[in-house]
Amino acid sequence: MSDEHEAAGRTGAPSTKNTDDEDLGSLPHTRSISRWDRIWSPFWVLPTVIIVLATLGGIFMPELDQTLDEQLPYFFPGGPSGARSMLGSIAGAMISVTGLVFSITMVVIQLASSQYSPRVMGDFLSSRITQLTLGIFAASFTYALTVLRSVQGESGETGQFVPQVSVTVGFLLVLASVGMFLAFIHHITNSIQVSSIVSHLGDDTVDVVGRYLPEPDAPGSRLGTNSWEPGAGTIAQTLLAVEHGSVVEVDHRGLVSWADEHDVVVEVLPQVGDFIPEGTPAVQIWHPVSTGQVDDEHLQKLRPFVVVEKDRLSNQDPAFGIRKLVDIGERALSPGTNDPTTAVQVLDELHRILRLVVVRAELPALVTREGRVRLVHRPQRVAQLVDLAVAEPLHYGKDSLQVPRRIVSMLEDLLTVALPEHRACLQEWLVTAREHVGAVGEGGGQ
Repeated sequence: MSDEHEAAGRTGAPSTKNTDDEDLGSLPHTRSISRWDRIWSPFWVLPTVIIVLATLGGIFMPELDQTLDEQLPYFFPGGPSGARSMLGSIAGAMISVTGLVFSITMVVIQLASSQYSPRVMGDFLSSRITQLTLGIFAASFTYALTVLRSVQGESGETGQFVPQVSVTVGFLLVLASVGMFLAFIHHITNSIQVSSIVSHLGDDTVDVVGRYLPEPDAPGSRLGTNSWEPGAGTIAQTLLAVEHGSVVEVDHRGLVSWADEHDVVVEVLPQVGDFIPEGTPAVQIWHPVSTGQVDDEHLQKLRPFVVVEKDRLSNQDPAFGIRKLVDIGERALSPGTNDPTTAVQVLDELHRILRLVVVRAELPALVTREGRVRLVHRPQRVAQLVDLAVAEPLHYGKDSLQVPRRIVSMLEDLLTVALPEHRACLQEWLVTAREHVGAVGEGGGQ
């Protein structure tokens, strides 16, 4: 196939030149969600792995005990009855405490969901401390039951076998479970605090912004144009979405390589974070009429480059982190809660995020290689992130004394560091916020 810009050249349309074509420096430095990430991300995976390892240990550890010819010091010294009693006690206690830990986790998740936002549930479920605690507790139970099978004979009988090393390991698992229980309680009490939740969301969002938006002096960060129109004599093939959900990842480099291989222009229609239902146009491939269409087999290979999931993820989506913080602030400003101090804490964290956002350049919407446009996408814009962080808190907090004043203070500070191209948006919101401060002041004086 011929490139769309080759056709555009024949019709007199200019091609776009990027000085950083070869290394694609204009692409966002976001990491893709690897298969390894997908395997380890579900809540049940780590506990399951620990339980399987404990079960295998319970099978093979008694084999090690059978190779020992004498009683070892500092290991379990009792007979078969004592071993059975100890292992049975471990199994019974651990399954009870496992249920307790699971119940506490569910209560905390429900509390956080109702008090802060349902979108913070994923942060609690992804906690490795919670997963590790449940895994070790359940592993102690399965290990004790597995080792119990290998205990043979009663006191005074011949043919006795007591796996003293295995029983001792079971005792050590109990000690580890006690330690993990204390760590779990400490983790839960800290993670339920609003300051911890807000700070954690802020850290994640700052990390995403740092990888998503380029530095002002980065190669490819200051392109002359971000607009593109298909040239005359070109047509589009449309790839429809086959599942509903949010767009969580766009593999920009993969799309550029595919477009370069087939000599076409790939246009990604939804923005990362957008919801798309089945049958919605997701990707368009532009090519000259004379070259014919891309066959369906090659077209289907584009699907893995645009990932749709049921749950929205923040890996390539800085707006999602801001969205979660704004939701917490709105919940705090609701009449049923009426907690403006929490809303101000959220604004403090949004201030931190926006201070990084406004000193970064816009992500180019066009990606070129060798002077030819290969990818057209719709990156999140700085003004979009600022609007998301300011509009709703200002709307729901307009009758509060603290919120409008804090927003004015935040915008005034952002204007001192923002790049010139971002100041217009900040100025508009500053004017609006000052009007709200004046309205609240007049109302308070009556």
